[in-house]
Amino acid sequence: MAKQRLDKILSATGRWSRREAGELARRGQLLVDGVPVHDASMKADPEVSEITVNGEPVNYQEFTWVMLNKPAGYLSATEDGKGATVLDLLPKELQRRNLFPVGRLDKDTEGLLLLTNEGVVAHALLSPRRHVDKVYYTRVTGCLTADDCTAFAEGMSLEDGLHCQPAELKILRAGPESEALVTLREGKFHQVKRMLAARGKPVLYLERVQMAGLDLDRTLSRGNFRFLTAKEVEHLRKLV
Repeated sequence: MAKQRLDKILSATGRWSRREAGELARRGQLLVDGVPVHDASMKADPEVSEITVNGEPVNYQEFTWVMLNKPAGYLSATEDGKGATVLDLLPKELQRRNLFPVGRLDKDTEGLLLLTNEGVVAHALLSPRRHVDKVYYTRVTGCLTADDCTAFAEGMSLEDGLHCQPAELKILRAGPESEALVTLREGKFHQVKRMLAARGKPVLYLERVQMAGLDLDRTLSRGNFRFLTAKEVEHLRKLV
């Protein structure tokens, strides 16, 4: 890895701002390979040099990936003046790492949401050309039928002008309230809800359970998160 300014390295951890990094250096609390550094603009390679603050190693990661089990009531955005966003569910340290949601979930939709600061991979995953699968569990009003599955598989043009590419509808339970899994390879605004509404089966509940081959970690309770494993991150990078 190329050398970077020490204040940039420290700020990337989310624990300190660049201004705070400068103060740590001036107080002699920032060390590189055991030697105090009094200027935080000095450069170092965090993969080669040992960087410590008050004797504690600085855990530097160039990119961060998080899996969040999103609850209803939170916006998939980095900021909003009208309500809470998914970033409000993360600790302050992570909020300072410039994470953003990889795609969106509606405010009332729950489930798997990835957040990262690795922009190139995130935007590639969202590109329509990649055809990255997103799987949703849904509960609807009305009895789903084989005709609904066929309509999804053939692609749908809705009355409001939205054209939906072929998708998969797998019925789990049919009845007055039906349950199903919907697999999309695109992510247009309210797409699952609009497609099912067009079939006369309005959505009662929606949860994303899989994205890009990663399943929602069911050990995560609503509103909780975990870091992706190195294997999971490598899987996402290979997709793009």
